[in-house]
Amino acid sequence: MTYFGELVINGISLGCIYTLIALGFVVIFKATEVVNFAQGSMLLLGAYFVARTHDRVGFVPAVLIGIAIAAVGALVIQQVLSRAKFADPITLSIITIGVDILLSTELTRRIGQQVLSFNDPWANRTADLGPFTVPQARIAAMVVAAVLIGAFFAAYKYSNWGVATRATAEDFEAAALMGIRRNRVSMGAWLIAGALATVAGVFLGTSPSPGLNNTSNLTALNAFPAAVVGGLDSTGGAVAGGLLIGVVQSLTAGYNNDLSFLGSPLGDVSAYVVMLGVLLWRPSGLFGTREVARV
Repeated sequence: MTYFGELVINGISLGCIYTLIALGFVVIFKATEVVNFAQGSMLLLGAYFVARTHDRVGFVPAVLIGIAIAAVGALVIQQVLSRAKFADPITLSIITIGVDILLSTELTRRIGQQVLSFNDPWANRTADLGPFTVPQARIAAMVVAAVLIGAFFAAYKYSNWGVATRATAEDFEAAALMGIRRNRVSMGAWLIAGALATVAGVFLGTSPSPGLNNTSNLTALNAFPAAVVGGLDSTGGAVAGGLLIGVVQSLTAGYNNDLSFLGSPLGDVSAYVVMLGVLLWRPSGLFGTREVARV
């Protein structure tokens, strides 16, 4: 039972990390109707600069530098997409695949076979939560993610940008008539997505993970099923989907030997199995908006 509890706690912490990435998918989709498949390479970009600069400036300043660079990189991608003024959202989503390939190829070339450390203050230390032993980095991930998610929802509900984003998602034409500039809303969404992805990337590379490697961006794509499961147009769904995927993935990886008859490693595909199951039952996701059309 103790082992099960530790897996659930680790799954929740992993789900919190996935939630940060999934919120990036959702906020961009709500602002632009574009599915940003470059989210993984944005994560790798920010985390890479954190790993390269922490020796010179320290952990926290390095994280801030990584956030800034990833946010600027995301803004550059947004500006590239904005040049295709007459392209539909599907075409723009396909363009992000090309951007992801270019950016991730260059970053993986720079990383090579190295495993980059962040020299984080938690290192490999653990903490006891009652009968459970959990890496301190996982506890920090839950706390930091909770603060960032809370700040995001506060800004989304009360700030001018949040109101403009919700208005744009509800009715773009009416929002434009009210003076809301979609380009500014889009810029804010991409900046936030890049910043959240960097924080998620740092925690993906801390204990129990050995560090950042050239496949970390692929690990981050497990957050895409989280966004889809929750609903691509639901910020609350991103939280629910992230936690669900994190716990499922942790449990299937932890009990992989007992489930070997289903294939191995099951943890790598469990997120997509859950996504397919939810989509077959509810195509818009658990909390996504169902499209209603008159025929």
